[in-house]
Amino acid sequence: MSIDYSKTTTLLETFEAWCAKTPDRQFTCQPMGGGDANLKYHTFAQARDEALKMAAYLVSLDLEKGSRIALMSKNCTWWFLADLAIQMAGHVTVPIYPTLTADTVEYTLTHSESQLCFVGKLDEGPWKEMKNGIPESMKTVTFPLCPESALSLSNSTTWNDATSSNEPLATPVKRSPEELATIIYTSGSTGRPKGVMISFEIMYKTTVGLTKSISGSNQDRYLSYLPFAHGMERWCGLCFALYNGSQVWFAETLQTFVQDLNRCRPTLFVSVPRLWGKFQQGVYKKMPEKKLKFIMKIPLISMLVRKKIVKGLGLDSVRLAGSGSAPIPKELLQFYSDLGLNILEGYGMTENFNYSHMSIAGKARFGYVGNAYPDIDCRIAEDGEIQVKSPGIMMGYYKNEEATKEVITEDGYLRTGDRGEIDSEGRLKITGRTKEIFKTSKGKYVAPAPIENKLLNHPMVETACVGGSSQAQPHALIQLSEDTKKDAKSGESARNAIAKELEKHLKDVNSQLDAHEACDFIAVVAEDWLPENGFLTPTQKIVRSKIEETYKPNNDEWYGKKQKVIFHGF
Repeated sequence: MSIDYSKTTTLLETFEAWCAKTPDRQFTCQPMGGGDANLKYHTFAQARDEALKMAAYLVSLDLEKGSRIALMSKNCTWWFLADLAIQMAGHVTVPIYPTLTADTVEYTLTHSESQLCFVGKLDEGPWKEMKNGIPESMKTVTFPLCPESALSLSNSTTWNDATSSNEPLATPVKRSPEELATIIYTSGSTGRPKGVMISFEIMYKTTVGLTKSISGSNQDRYLSYLPFAHGMERWCGLCFALYNGSQVWFAETLQTFVQDLNRCRPTLFVSVPRLWGKFQQGVYKKMPEKKLKFIMKIPLISMLVRKKIVKGLGLDSVRLAGSGSAPIPKELLQFYSDLGLNILEGYGMTENFNYSHMSIAGKARFGYVGNAYPDIDCRIAEDGEIQVKSPGIMMGYYKNEEATKEVITEDGYLRTGDRGEIDSEGRLKITGRTKEIFKTSKGKYVAPAPIENKLLNHPMVETACVGGSSQAQPHALIQLSEDTKKDAKSGESARNAIAKELEKHLKDVNSQLDAHEACDFIAVVAEDWLPENGFLTPTQKIVRSKIEETYKPNNDEWYGKKQKVIFHGF
């Protein structure tokens, strides 16, 4: 089953075509609290009808065409519908991450000149902070599942009130490919976030390329849980569904995530390395690593165990599993490969709408993010920087022409800021960030990302950050896995046992590094690194500047101790 793509130039048009062809087919599934007993489904026709009603409400506000409208919510059906409504009404979507400071919320709303803000599914903790960034004069529309206190916002209406008081918009605004569709504000790991302008054409062409590369179809099912405010999830979870007419299921909470996976049985599943690592730790919690490795050597039993583990994770229907956003340790890829689940890596940036490189099944190489898509031109500059020419390259940074000129070369290549190398088969390897490389007091340069990747290859380690600028040797700051952290807090004897294991791990990691890269010590920090406190971006990347600034005052003391493992804050 397919539609006539020759008559479409935007994802709105492909969505309309699917609605006309298969109006009664399921499009989305949203948990409403309470697990399987309380699910809300939308067919294509129902989704279109509700989006058009909201579009009619937006038109009734008499906003200037192309007005920016903010969307502040965790992933849910109404995020999807609101985005469609904004586009159908002739406006531009400005996503806002669901875990930001009030200052960043206010900056994003002000800088984008947003005229209205949708407030959706948000946890009470982050919402208490974020609501302070919404100007009192700004009109808001609240989703079902929004925090209860959001209903008392001044100048606000609910989604249900807005849609029930309007008939569906008879004629959606015609959007041309070259028009601005969305402004995606970067994570802001360094300084103020920049607004990346993405057109309808960029969204369409990159989704066509993705679909061809992974043989997408309307039979696919996708569980969406990474933030839609991030370009990768918007592309994989939203754009892909609009183009292919596939299903999108939503997760309820982190606590119900495995249940959500088992409900959806996705055919496509994309995650980030940190979460792939958490899944692995969950497996080891039920079956210790040594025992699992032993069992995996027994032919018949290993096959049954593999199937049981993959099914338990809800991934037994997955035909393509992906990882992106940050480097993933090759040992973690091997772990899933041994289970029969081959994870393909992807590489891209918000500035090229994630359309750059992807591993090819059967041609993947550990440590490499894959080959460029067929219509991509990739080159390595003289300084080692990866530069990419792509149909996904942004229109530019919103209201920041100077920054745009800095990242797009005169001959049309995007300067990624990543360093890399390409092997004889055309596969790309990321060797570090140009701006992250630091110099030791010995005058040697160190790229932290590859070292961090090696440190992460241990079940006790959840997150790592390598630093040591102007020191004789680098050092590593780490976050322990959840269970290991609990043990560390239980007493000194437990910490001694953990230290012994980590010291052995550090020795192994250092043996794989050049002498000037070897870490002098590991500092195990008790404070949680979260998006809410600024240590991680909303996509779970470490905010290096925040981590280094926080712990730098301890460096002299730590280096002076001459210990291989140091506990801080326990």
